[in-house]
Amino acid sequence: MKKLLFVCGKNRLRSPTAEELFSRYEGLEVASAGIDRDADTPLSNEAIQWADIIFVMENGHRSKLSKKFQPYLNGKRIVCLDIRDEYEYMEPALVALLEKKVLPLLGTF
Repeated sequence: MKKLLFVCGKNRLRSPTAEELFSRYEGLEVASAGIDRDADTPLSNEAIQWADIIFVMENGHRSKLSKKFQPYLNGKRIVCLDIRDEYEYMEPALVALLEKKVLPLLGTF
């Protein structure tokens, strides 16, 4: 069982879409969180420790992640998906982009 954590700024559009999408796949456990203070589900040390792979939507999220949670990132695989904040929740273009960028990295799908 691979544990995937998707991180965006506020945990309202991109990362919840990824969580909803990939939770449908057998063999994956999926969660999402936001790196900003006012995120709907704020990122926690526990979420980082739980995850096998952490997907951030933008390089700015990776920078904030490194600054705020450095002690918990040892050995963690962090992947930047380069998906800008220009999509609505479950928008078909966002779903297609997530599948295109994430599935090849998982190896078995």
